[in-house]
Amino acid sequence: MKKYILFFAALFLTSFAYTQSNKEEVDLFQAAFGMEKKTVVADFVKPSAAQKDAFWKLYDEYETQRKELGKQRIELLKQYANQYQTMTSEQADTWTKKVIELQKKTDGLIVTYYGKIKTATDGLVATQFYQIEGYILTIIRAQILEAVPFLQKK
Repeated sequence: MKKYILFFAALFLTSFAYTQSNKEEVDLFQAAFGMEKKTVVADFVKPSAAQKDAFWKLYDEYETQRKELGKQRIELLKQYANQYQTMTSEQADTWTKKVIELQKKTDGLIVTYYGKIKTATDGLVATQFYQIEGYILTIIRAQILEAVPFLQKK
């Protein structure tokens, strides 16, 4: 597992075209869980037959929006990779504020879709969605934090 983390750290710390960011995110997810995200979600979230269509429609909407936020996260990581050795106090502050704002948006998106899924299905399915998305997000955030070098004061 450590070699995967190091491999993905190298991916994050090199420059890529913006259009590749979704592939990078998919690769990171597959390294962490060994399968595609939708498969992990399907193994954990169990809507009834009557709820399946509504759940997966909302989940696909959620994923579209989450992937946009994922692209922004990868862009911020690229920015950090390009600047962390020479980052000024002002640049560090600006970068950190962007990361905090993006984290709020990501967490808010999960909360928004928890409500939509609960309305379309029930509280059990919505809670399963909230739990698995929270778990996945925590694992991905931990792997990114582990792979990104800490900023050193000059």
